[in-house]
Amino acid sequence: MGNFKDLSVYKKSFENAMDIFQITKRFPGDEKYGLTSQIRRSSRSVCSNMAEGYRKRRYKAHFISKLTDSDMENTETMVWIDFAFSCGYIDKELQIKLYQQAEEIGKILSFMIDNPDKFIWKD
Repeated sequence: MGNFKDLSVYKKSFENAMDIFQITKRFPGDEKYGLTSQIRRSSRSVCSNMAEGYRKRRYKAHFISKLTDSDMENTETMVWIDFAFSCGYIDKELQIKLYQQAEEIGKILSFMIDNPDKFIWKD
């Protein structure tokens, strides 16, 4: 079944987290322990939770649990994107781009959650 790094959802979520990392370098210093750390943490958690679940895909319930954690972190990232826009740290075009990336990631995660048997490790 391959490695978790081969999954499109991993690649997309990793790319999204790295985009966010680069963008947040421009955020004000007083956001270092606020918005900057929160959006970086949640965006990184999307791919890390998915990777953890993929390694445990022998156990359907655990796999689904980690995927729902990943989906939750993805949704949290979308909220932080809205805050970044509302605070004036990103423009509308960038907000839309990041939001679209997160929505696509969410759709793939939802598919995986709804169809775990396509990913479960079979002996």
